Amino acid sequence: MAKLGKKARKFAKKNLQSVLRHKRKTNSMFKKKASKRKQQDAVEDHEGDKLDLSSERKPEVQDIGDISLDALLGGDCSDLGEDDSDSDGYLEVSTNAFEADMDDKTYLGEDGDVTALSVQNKDIDSELVEKKKKLDKLKEKDPGFCKFLENNDERVHQLSDEEMFSDDEEASGNDTQTVGESLNSSKLKLITASTINVLCQEATELQNVSALTSLLNCYRAACHYGSESSGFPDGTAVYKIQNKEVYSTILAFMLCEADKMFRNLLGISCSNCKKETILDMKNTSKWKTTKPLMKSYLRSTLFLLNQVTDSKILVFSLTQLRASIICFAGFPSLLHRLIKISIHLWATGDETLSSHAFLVVRDVAFLYGNDWFDICLIRTYKAFIGHCKFLEPGMFNHIKFLRNSIVELCSMDLQKSSSKALVSLQQLAKILQSALQTKNKEAVKKICSWQFANCIDLWVEFVSSNIHDYDLQPLLYTIIQIVNGVAHLFLGPRYLPLRIKCIQWLNHLSCCCGIFIPVGSFATDILEYKVGKVGGKPGKDFNFSTSVRLPKHWLKSQNFQEQCVSSAIELLCTHFDHWSYHISFPELATVPLIRLRKFYETTTNEVFRRLVKRLIDQVELNVDFVRKKRDEVAFSPKDQQSVESFLQCEKSSGNASFKQYYESIIQKSVSQNLFTSEKFR
Repeated sequence: MAKLGKKARKFAKKNLQSVLRHKRKTNSMFKKKASKRKQQDAVEDHEGDKLDLSSERKPEVQDIGDISLDALLGGDCSDLGEDDSDSDGYLEVSTNAFEADMDDKTYLGEDGDVTALSVQNKDIDSELVEKKKKLDKLKEKDPGFCKFLENNDERVHQLSDEEMFSDDEEASGNDTQTVGESLNSSKLKLITASTINVLCQEATELQNVSALTSLLNCYRAACHYGSESSGFPDGTAVYKIQNKEVYSTILAFMLCEADKMFRNLLGISCSNCKKETILDMKNTSKWKTTKPLMKSYLRSTLFLLNQVTDSKILVFSLTQLRASIICFAGFPSLLHRLIKISIHLWATGDETLSSHAFLVVRDVAFLYGNDWFDICLIRTYKAFIGHCKFLEPGMFNHIKFLRNSIVELCSMDLQKSSSKALVSLQQLAKILQSALQTKNKEAVKKICSWQFANCIDLWVEFVSSNIHDYDLQPLLYTIIQIVNGVAHLFLGPRYLPLRIKCIQWLNHLSCCCGIFIPVGSFATDILEYKVGKVGGKPGKDFNFSTSVRLPKHWLKSQNFQEQCVSSAIELLCTHFDHWSYHISFPELATVPLIRLRKFYETTTNEVFRRLVKRLIDQVELNVDFVRKKRDEVAFSPKDQQSVESFLQCEKSSGNASFKQYYESIIQKSVSQNLFTSEKFR
């Protein structure tokens, strides 16, 4: 058998299930504590791992395969294990069980620690074993008596099988307490409209805990409808919903009224309730009475969100569940599940569903803070990276919404978010550094992707939105380095879309942060792309906005030449517009004007010459305007305050010739993009 190659061994080592299974076994069996010397070396390596793209010394490049974009923020937020003390089955109904005060020793702790209840269970088990031994001895001594007991037991089961819920006069005339008990006494529970109406009236008006328990059992059956047999784990009862109207009534009532009923049982107000309010009530009898009811409702609702595909039901459920988010304080494992489901709906749902799911995630991050904020941020980031690998025309608005959602979430805690963003940007810089130094195909392919581009776009938007509220200068410097590096890495005409994105990012940072970034040379480089003959044939239809690299056949078409000229003019106009009122505009526009005149003299296409000539004229007019105003001032260039206030009155009016020209260019670009997106939709 031939020996496997290096890449094959590496793939097998990372991906084969047998290898991973063996790793899990060995890791759990042989966990050795690292020596102090190794720990010190690891700390030194971590401190020395700093971003330095411009350093002359070339450090050892990390294997690009070990860096994953969807794990940039560290920390795998796996779900916490569910509490073994609380079953996911139906609740037992007893009119006295929930009304009586319960001792502190009748429940397991929230962390799953063994309490007095487990000791009682052991005693009960030992008693049952002793009684079973006595019954076995009784069978040997008196077999006739045992047959008598078996015959009576069969008659009891036959009588219980005949009891069902129905819509007859007997059901409506029963006492309210009898209704709650009969719902759990029979083997087949038929849930009818009259039964639900009576239970709803009991639970809301009389605050009957037994009726609420029966409603929660019906609600669980509705949430699990179609996914399993709606019965107790031991098969003693099966719940059956009569029709779709009853199904809708149960869901609507519980989602709308459950939170109010739980708050009434706990004695807390609907407003100004914090997580500490719930945590402080953990040792009270009210909490011990309400805890199983509340957990049954929350788990059933989460199961519904995870199973239902109808967008309207999901939106309604999320909207109503937002009022009960504070109730998750007593159930950390359910809060993990809520975050996981909400983020999935946020990333994959339509516009309305996605926005409502994000509101749930934002409320969790705001109300719980600290570690829960980190969990929400890490999971939303990973979901965003996982869903932006490919971009289609219909996904533009959704990806933009996901990006803006993460920026809004990050803005809630800028200190934590900035540290996470810096870690992410450092990992991106490692990938870029590897590509610049080694020209590694895998690294270049990873950079030239929508996943990498959307990751940069996210942090560009974050820095631009919050630069004035928090010190984000380290992030700003790092991200400018990365964007410049990507622009220098892909100089060929095939990477025109990615190069345009880089210039747009730099323009956006310059405009929002108020710093000068020289992008004129990047924009004028686009004019010098010459692949095919001038005036070539129109190419095949190609969606320029959904790709980061152009096909080879499109480079020789007239469409490519038109795209180069229009993109360069638009990018230069955006750059000039931001600095058109600055006192240094004449010097800023000198080099771009020289290159524009050169292109105007060399090109033979009259359409291109006319477009470029108009841009040159507008820039020269603005240069003359600024120079004239600058000659009239009497302050020195060292007077920073006077320099910043230069032409601010004219800027606020917005009547300059170049401003109007820029607005016409942008309006034309927007209409062209709309036409293209509608064409390829």
